[in-house]
Amino acid sequence: MTLTMTLVRHGRTHFNARRVLQGRCDSPLTRDGRAGVRTTARHLADVPFTAAWSSPSGRAVATAVELLRHHDGIPLRTDRGLLEYAFGIYEEKPESVLDEVVAWSDLVTEVLAGRHPGLPGGEHARDFMDRTRDVFARIAAQHEDGHVLVVGHGLTLGAYLATVDEVGLVPLPNASVSTVEVDADGTARITSLALDVAHQGHIAARPMRTATPVPSVA
Repeated sequence: MTLTMTLVRHGRTHFNARRVLQGRCDSPLTRDGRAGVRTTARHLADVPFTAAWSSPSGRAVATAVELLRHHDGIPLRTDRGLLEYAFGIYEEKPESVLDEVVAWSDLVTEVLAGRHPGLPGGEHARDFMDRTRDVFARIAAQHEDGHVLVVGHGLTLGAYLATVDEVGLVPLPNASVSTVEVDADGTARITSLALDVAHQGHIAARPMRTATPVPSVA
């Protein structure tokens, strides 16, 4: 038996468009963001989803609801384990403010390694990585086969993908699609990665500052 998980990052928000950090804080989808999600929804319309999970953040739930318009009878469940990384005192501040303190690529590298102590008022990287592994393990345990939709955030989904395979730090555009297959013995593999079906990567992904790709913000 094989479980297929389709991972979708939430649609573009007002904070995304303004390059403002959003982890635990929230902002609504832009008009263009909703249009992008509808494009992704049409792309996934024929996927035989058997279950759907989402971060409880408003931007993720709004995205999931739109995606499920093509899938009658599939209830949406939320799990706090899918919440985005908490940026602490840098929440709702321009990305450039955090960049002056730590390079984004350095921060994300330390977070994915579980070493970063957390930004002031934020979340220790070890706790973030532990809850990310835990939530996907629990989802997989509840659905031994079938096809599950999981809607989340740039760092959270990127962190999980990094635990599945050594893919580096992958930028996930808004409303992009990645797919992971999990066998009955727990073996997982990435079968598609960061498909920008909504064509929003030129805005959604953070500018590259090193040769190493990095996940886009929240």
